[in-house]
Amino acid sequence: MLEAIEISDDRISTLVRPGASLQKLATGAVQSEGPVYFHEDDSVVWSDAHGNRLLHWNSSNNVSVIRNPSDYQSGNYRDLEGRLVACSSGLRAIIRREDDGEWKTLVDRYQGKRLNSPNDLLVKSDNTIWFTDPPYGITEPNQGYGGEQEQPGSYVYRFDPVKGEIYPVVTDMVRPNGLAFSPDESLLYVSDTAAFNIPGGPHHIRVYDVVDNRYVKNGRVFAVIEPGQPDGFRVDEHGNIFTSSEDSVQIYAPDGTKLGKIFIPETSTNLTFGGKKHDRLFITAGHSLYAIDLNTRGVQL
Repeated sequence: MLEAIEISDDRISTLVRPGASLQKLATGAVQSEGPVYFHEDDSVVWSDAHGNRLLHWNSSNNVSVIRNPSDYQSGNYRDLEGRLVACSSGLRAIIRREDDGEWKTLVDRYQGKRLNSPNDLLVKSDNTIWFTDPPYGITEPNQGYGGEQEQPGSYVYRFDPVKGEIYPVVTDMVRPNGLAFSPDESLLYVSDTAAFNIPGGPHHIRVYDVVDNRYVKNGRVFAVIEPGQPDGFRVDEHGNIFTSSEDSVQIYAPDGTKLGKIFIPETSTNLTFGGKKHDRLFITAGHSLYAIDLNTRGVQL
């Protein structure tokens, strides 16, 4: 049974199934991160971000290592052709697994200077890739290969893999980390996890209006997340935000109202929707991968 749920608003009862069971599917990672679901074989690929490996779980409860070393992969997603696209904090690049299994670097520079260390990403409905670029792979010895920061700040970028065009869309955050679009892609949510290693730094989710599918404006704070930071998060079909935090997966309505928490035994880092009906939430937390069935469905690929 579900170990514990905190109800802050009765609307949460329409999202979390009564008596739902939180399942631990796998463990043994140094730091689990960046889950992505593959419906073709009902499986999840996720990063052992600090262990420098890429892991795979399937519905037969088989777990395997599919890339070692992984060049410190963090966030993972699928493009419109079903290919795995990932943030490589080690290579300081966005990379993609091709149909033949080889990995290709899509972009690693902006204006001729190396990116910091891409952390999380999305593929929009027009196949553009939006990603965050904090310096954790440079500053944290267990998240990358180090080096010098060449970019003047930590930005959110929009990259068009067809045109090879890249430019920053968000430049007013300290340490942008997780990100997600609203169901109609009119809003972009981005988490700031600066409090991770900057005393007094932000630990909130900001939201921006998307303009012409290419830019954003009118950034404002959507929700302050505590305890901990809102590392990675996803949006359901109704626009509710499911975000990681230190003690739980926290759930927020589109108007910013906190609906409640699903407590997780380890510190959650990221999550994704999957399952045949897209109503199963897969959660990376600490050393492990968890799952819980919900009464709502995700909207991402």
